[in-house]
Amino acid sequence: MASTADIKNGVVLKIDGQLWTVIDFQHVKPGKGGAFVRTKMKNVVSGKTVDKTYNAGTKIELESVDRRDFTYLYADGDAYVFMDATDYDQINVPAAVVGDAANFLLENQAVTIALNNGNPLYVDLPASVVITITHTDPGLQGDRSTGGTKPATIETGYEIQVPLFVESGTRVKVDTRTGDYLGRVND
Repeated sequence: MASTADIKNGVVLKIDGQLWTVIDFQHVKPGKGGAFVRTKMKNVVSGKTVDKTYNAGTKIELESVDRRDFTYLYADGDAYVFMDATDYDQINVPAAVVGDAANFLLENQAVTIALNNGNPLYVDLPASVVITITHTDPGLQGDRSTGGTKPATIETGYEIQVPLFVESGTRVKVDTRTGDYLGRVND
């Protein structure tokens, strides 16, 4: 069991059965009363951010979260199979843990997976990926000056919005956090 003196940025705490990462902390010693630690924490799984204050010396429970590099291999039913980049062990990650990252997962893509006691918590993709447009309708002639967009299906089956001049078969760069089109890629 640790105390509030062990709180640092990046430390993971277990509170009410959930894991929280400390984003920011401040040790406060007011002129009157006891010292306390003010923290800003982010839920490891959901991403929710909260502020929490602890009295100095309060016992807290620290957890270890191991972030390791993996390579995505394939989808297997309602799970995704990843291979550890260091020891080549394979793990199955449930679709619920992968979440929206599945929209941009390509075979042999490098990802980071956070593990707690061997259990995957979340999958972290690179900020952007290069992906191929498999289907999109042709843009209308004369519509190019308005800066409009049209729907396009990428090779994972996910649909994004692209500018009117983008055609099927074009390789594009896509932001994995928002799904926004970032530009064409010339090979």
